[in-house]
Amino acid sequence: MRVSSLCPALAALLVACTDHPSLTTPANQVVRPPPAGLLTGARLDVPARGQYIFRHWTFGDEPFWTDTLHLNEVVETAVSPATALAVGLKVDAERLPPGFLGSADLTSPATTVELLRRDAVVGVEAVVTADRHIKSLGITCALCHSTVDNAVTAGVGRRLDGLPNRDLNVGAIVALSPVLPPAVRAVFNSWGPGKYDAEFNRDGLNNPVVIPPALGLQGVALETYTGEGPVTYWNNYVAVTQMHGHGSFSDAVLGINIQQTPDRVTPVLPVLRAYQLSLNTPPPREGSFDPAAAERGKQLFDATARCATCHIPSLAFTDVNLGILHEPSETGMDPVRAMRLKNHKYRTTPLRALGQHPPYFHDGSAATLLDVVEHYDRFFGLGLSPQEKKDLVEYLKSL
Repeated sequence: MRVSSLCPALAALLVACTDHPSLTTPANQVVRPPPAGLLTGARLDVPARGQYIFRHWTFGDEPFWTDTLHLNEVVETAVSPATALAVGLKVDAERLPPGFLGSADLTSPATTVELLRRDAVVGVEAVVTADRHIKSLGITCALCHSTVDNAVTAGVGRRLDGLPNRDLNVGAIVALSPVLPPAVRAVFNSWGPGKYDAEFNRDGLNNPVVIPPALGLQGVALETYTGEGPVTYWNNYVAVTQMHGHGSFSDAVLGINIQQTPDRVTPVLPVLRAYQLSLNTPPPREGSFDPAAAERGKQLFDATARCATCHIPSLAFTDVNLGILHEPSETGMDPVRAMRLKNHKYRTTPLRALGQHPPYFHDGSAATLLDVVEHYDRFFGLGLSPQEKKDLVEYLKSL
């Protein structure tokens, strides 16, 4: 990807931006070592250890991203900060010294190397040598499941763990690797921002889904779109089969049995889960919905529109806690994703901070909440009036 291919408005914004003084840190701050007692529990509580794992633990995946894909070489020679932001990578402003962005060359890959040296690229961990070469590069959970508050500029600010990075074009990033066959690179480039296919490397089909949130998980029995297992199952699957971490994962139904020693995944799964369960759903942004309309929408949600039949409010807005999964035909969903996995059904998605992470449905086929309501109105023949649809949308935005 060339800098010249970037949106001119974005490039101009990046070059013109100055740092927010409240977000800066000392100029000599670099990558932090793992906290003392990370695995033993000494001197740190479980959420604190889990936060470190979520943000910085690569599960030993560096050999794949460095030695196999050679992305360290690509980043060092061809990925400027402007390019990185254009493909949805986020920058943690709290890791930067005062005035850094205002004075840095945002069109130079050398600046990206310096951001990595300072541990400022969310979800990317790198070892940078004294002469500013990237010795190794790996990724963490935060790459897809964190974003920033844009307090400095678009893509630069304080970390927000758990919200999905719907700007992230994972496929375009991976496709930068020089070792991929053209056909595989074409598949990756077809996904677009905010989507990922976690089965493509297993079954060869191309059917990406929307990156889900990793917050508001407390009380949700099964976390994947198709109900394969709880959040720990998904963390294990992704860490080993997608991030290519050095660990073990087995699922006889999917035909997967990966055993690696040392296992850098399994020992940290409990504390990673504890941190994720501690991430509460953020409140809706001030002024983002009409309270009176939302109250009318709640009444519709609970009764007239029958939404609460599956999205049960007392059960984290999902009937999966009752052991229920749904055939694609029950709700008018595309069946391809479900058919690729072992249950062949979909879980009712908990309604977590909906207004803050469009698009919707597992495949992103509903761009807005109104599109969601329109789909169910048509599919179930609800006969909602335009005003009732608007009221339902306002209620969904209030969750």
